[in-house]
Amino acid sequence: MLNLAILISGSGTTLQNLIDRINDKTLNANIQIVISSAPDTHGIKRAEQNSIPVAIVERKGFDNSDNFSNTIINEIEKYSVDLIILAGFLHLFKIPDKYTGKVMNIHPGLIPSFCGKGYYGHHVHEAVIESGVKVSGCTVHFVDNEYDCGPIIIQRVVQVHEDDSPETLAQRVFKEECIAYPEAINLFAEGRLKIEERKVKVLNK
Repeated sequence: MLNLAILISGSGTTLQNLIDRINDKTLNANIQIVISSAPDTHGIKRAEQNSIPVAIVERKGFDNSDNFSNTIINEIEKYSVDLIILAGFLHLFKIPDKYTGKVMNIHPGLIPSFCGKGYYGHHVHEAVIESGVKVSGCTVHFVDNEYDCGPIIIQRVVQVHEDDSPETLAQRVFKEECIAYPEAINLFAEGRLKIEERKVKVLNK
């Protein structure tokens, strides 16, 4: 069973999806700790309702990303953790070398488009609609020390409709996120993800 640490900044919908997948036995994992970058997120309530330990590390309490990230790592290392999951985490998370290939994120767009600093949540979907592209989707990737820049693991695609709003597009993309993230985590648990430079190979069973 894979031990997870999950980092959140908001409502915790991605956290809830992973909790649900664990409960229905389609994700063979255990959430050891949830870390929130704000003290009043709904995601904290979701964790507490499922008896998951919570730590709060507020970004505004730190003068730089390094100190902020090191404090998060210190909280994580109080537990036995195999994989760190960013789930709607809105801040740059600097990872030590020993965690390379052990931190994942999901982005509500098809990287390398509509990604990077400032592209999160509804900002992504607004930009997608304004651009006139015909497809969007989600991307699960390994995290490096830049926004949305690590090697891509899984992408899933949805059509962009002419009458879409950011809200309707977000709903369809999130349905794909709910499939893609557990799939990527399961592949990691099975030892089937191999990083080769900028690419992730999915190994056969």
